Amino acid sequence: MNPSTLTRLRAEWAPSIPRELLAGAVATFALIPEVIAFSFVAGVDPSVGLFASFVISLVIAFTGGRPAMVSAAAGSVALVAAPLVQSHGLGYLLAAGLLAGAVQVAFGLMKLGVLMRFVSSSVRTGFVNALAILIFAAQLPHLHGASTATWGALALGLALIYGLPWLGQRLAWPALTAIPSPLICVVVLTVLASALGLHLSTVGDLGKLPDALPVFALPQVPVSLDTLRIILLPALAIAMVGLLESVLTAAVVDELTDTPSDKNRECAGLGVANIAASLFGGIAGCGMIGQAVGNVKYGGRGRLSTLFAGVFLLILMVALKDWVSKVPVIALVAIMVMVSAETFDWKSLGALVRHPRLSSAAMLATVAVTIATHNLAAGVAVGVVLSGVFFAFKVSHMLEVRVHDDADGADHADGAGATALGQRTWRVSGQVFFASADAFIEAFDVLGAEGRAVVIDVTHAHFWDITAVAALDKVVERLRHHGCTVQVLGLNEASAVLIDRMGSDVAPARAKGGVGG
Repeated sequence: MNPSTLTRLRAEWAPSIPRELLAGAVATFALIPEVIAFSFVAGVDPSVGLFASFVISLVIAFTGGRPAMVSAAAGSVALVAAPLVQSHGLGYLLAAGLLAGAVQVAFGLMKLGVLMRFVSSSVRTGFVNALAILIFAAQLPHLHGASTATWGALALGLALIYGLPWLGQRLAWPALTAIPSPLICVVVLTVLASALGLHLSTVGDLGKLPDALPVFALPQVPVSLDTLRIILLPALAIAMVGLLESVLTAAVVDELTDTPSDKNRECAGLGVANIAASLFGGIAGCGMIGQAVGNVKYGGRGRLSTLFAGVFLLILMVALKDWVSKVPVIALVAIMVMVSAETFDWKSLGALVRHPRLSSAAMLATVAVTIATHNLAAGVAVGVVLSGVFFAFKVSHMLEVRVHDDADGADHADGAGATALGQRTWRVSGQVFFASADAFIEAFDVLGAEGRAVVIDVTHAHFWDITAVAALDKVVERLRHHGCTVQVLGLNEASAVLIDRMGSDVAPARAKGGVGG
């Protein structure tokens, strides 16, 4: 293997092995409470979510397109999966996971990751902020009716997480920053709770942890069209939600690390990981933005951090189960509060005033719908639709039609005011499409041009769709009905091709030289 290949592999896998391992460990502790909680949401045992997270992290470290990104069993997928588990059981959920994975692989192979370009920056910000709020909200049940000891442990945990790095920088003590402070938080709170006999809820209280390694097995469902009918829609929902959350999470990590990623490979890699998870008895998953942010914050830059997050999770859940079961839940809550604060885009609050109101509205709508439904896909879908509508609204107002009469040489923005019987020319500039077609038609004073020679100059205009072509047809037809001879000049090539393809009434005139371009 030549030196350049080794350099590339090191950069992709482990720029700094100690930092990769420590960052992956932080991501693991951030995964535990969420994965267990999401398992309950989906209606399955915690082991199903934990095994899935191990398998997904292991596989996607090799197959994914975004180094340092953490993927595991996720809440958004759990919400979609819950009704299927309740109605038909775990076997059908695993079969749906297999089908969802196959859909995701096909999505990546067909290079459809490019579709995520249609998600605007405002919607991405709304996605990130909504997820940060949901992560924080998920910690509140652990604090409901909490004792003084619990609140004190939370305060100490946050003080350790934020205080140790600050103190290390102020005192120039590398020892305080060498080990990620969340890991120190877990160890200190566990030791204190045990030594002082504090009555704190522990990880063992959340649910039964695995007591064996995951085993390969095909889903126990009949292979039939009835099975396909049952799992098809849930599988498609799981696939789309997973793709959406993973690609958006990859975009967030891209910005944090200032490095690009292969979104199509990420889509296909997620599919392979979900197929593997389903074959080992785990629920499907996707990118975990909170854990990915935590991983990057504490030095994760390569695939090794993702791989170790999964391996360390398995070690903790099986080999060190007795120790992990004694970790106070409040220590993990403190980590998740930090993750929530780091995930939220605080600059976006100030940008609400500076940014265009329509962009801010799309961002706020994404946040509101996501929080109201606890469904990231629904929030992003609403944001994308609103962004499209707002964009169409803005572009439709960029259309301008001005009229010029040879008799007086005057220009009029509304097409009225000229009375001489010389040639009348309308000059169109801007974009003509479904949202601006009516305004285009209304700009022509047909009655005022009766019996005159008319030129419609579209040199600075573009016709985008059949609605635009139909609008031009309607204007030409009306003018001819009122005794006008009409020429359409200046069609650009793309507009002319569209008009020819649509069989427009303008096309024959173009063939005879009446339409220039």
